[in-house]
Amino acid sequence: MTALHLRAVVLPDGAQRELWVHDGRISLEPVPGATTVFDDGYVLPGLVDAHCHVGIGSEGPVELAEAAAQAAIDRDAGTLLIRDCGAPIDTRPLQQREDLPRIIRAGKHLARPKRYIPYLADQLEHEEQLPAAVAEQVANGDGWIKLVGDWIDRSAGDLAPLWSDDVLVEAISTAHRMGARVTAHVFGEAALPSLIAAGIDCVEHGTGLTDDTVELMAQHGTALVPTLVNVENFPSFAAAASKYPAYAAHITDLYERADRTVAKAIEAGIPVYAGTDAGGGIEHGALADEVLALHRVGMSTEQALGAASWAAREWLGWSGLVHGAPADLVCYDADPRKDLMALRHPQRIILRGNVMS
Repeated sequence: MTALHLRAVVLPDGAQRELWVHDGRISLEPVPGATTVFDDGYVLPGLVDAHCHVGIGSEGPVELAEAAAQAAIDRDAGTLLIRDCGAPIDTRPLQQREDLPRIIRAGKHLARPKRYIPYLADQLEHEEQLPAAVAEQVANGDGWIKLVGDWIDRSAGDLAPLWSDDVLVEAISTAHRMGARVTAHVFGEAALPSLIAAGIDCVEHGTGLTDDTVELMAQHGTALVPTLVNVENFPSFAAAASKYPAYAAHITDLYERADRTVAKAIEAGIPVYAGTDAGGGIEHGALADEVLALHRVGMSTEQALGAASWAAREWLGWSGLVHGAPADLVCYDADPRKDLMALRHPQRIILRGNVMS
């Protein structure tokens, strides 16, 4: 493996530094014979998409080759670490690929019959099966569990929780005992208090957060991945739900106040991370759009960058640009702290110590 050399402003500290890459690791000490591959620009720790679905297409599960192509699109946009927030196929072979982003897998979504997108989840006939299903998914994943916290209940014609309080407590406790963290898809308001009180580690979307549940999340240290890119699809969800007018009206209301909702979470100090919800109806490679959206709703440029880079990496247990860390980094000619649009134009991508572009 060729040794590499970079000279640039390194974020988040903002200092001009030299970095070397040797045997797939970052070195702060000179490496003889290293080839200079980037000079006079800005370097970020590899970007992180904290809510991404590698293996889901517009019509459901895809073949492994298509999943690899999805991951390659993310890589070429600078995303080098993916928290795959539920996938219906086994993507472990992709984790062995030197040319694809690192993937943290959550196994399959856990839901109830007819209470999530068909073919994407393990559908449990009885909610009492949830703790055992969580244990099974912990064994099949990389330290994360994905619950479907709410979905449309056709008998009620609106969003409703899937799980009772005692089942959630047992299921989340089971995951924690096994060393895993738990997250949940939640659009509406009703499922949030029980999930947070049960000790859930993260909430996906969170459009139904209220002042009370924002405060509860802040108290518990619960993270939020708001997927604002996906929230832009809520009007189309409402338009397609003409048989369920209460649901359509609810989704429309959640959409109209989504920016204010996420702004309150940021103001309350809730840890917020960037995730696109890519897969299905969301194109891969859109992480820059999510970062721009987080800035729009109240994050500073540096906070928004951190939510998709160094802060997200720390949250997921990965290092930034420090001596001995895996050499995953993205280089830009322009300063993304001054203009987040720079994220759309990576000049050099280095993954596992290899130059990708």
